[in-house]
Amino acid sequence: MDVASPTPTLQLSDRVRAFLKEPNYATLATVGEDGAPHQAVIWFRLDDDGSILVNSRAGRRWPAELQGDGRCSLAVAERNDPFRWVGVQAVVESVVDDVEVAREDIVALSVHYGEFSPESAARFRSQARISFRLRVVGAHDHLDE
Repeated sequence: MDVASPTPTLQLSDRVRAFLKEPNYATLATVGEDGAPHQAVIWFRLDDDGSILVNSRAGRRWPAELQGDGRCSLAVAERNDPFRWVGVQAVVESVVDDVEVAREDIVALSVHYGEFSPESAARFRSQARISFRLRVVGAHDHLDE
């Protein structure tokens, strides 16, 4: 990973933190080797320490880009009102490439999003998975109505 500079962690405001705790989908943007942006809609979780957990099946484009560059941004829109949203800039803090841990991360995300079922858990637990912990370095919100 080649993160340009060590940017300090941003402490999120209470209202942004509360918004990011909700199970809204995020659009994650990463940067490819050629500098081109790439986006994917993902599940995520804001943890109590302020880091963001994201998870993917191994071998997909965006995880490879995160491992290569380490910078990303997320746009998180409210499910019922997409004009209320938060933008986050982040860097990879750690990579969880322990497949068993990453599998349990995606199962926990399925619970967070209300999508858990024994069948989906069994499917997730059979896949090669990878998780990332992201450190928030910037944020802006559009939560005022």
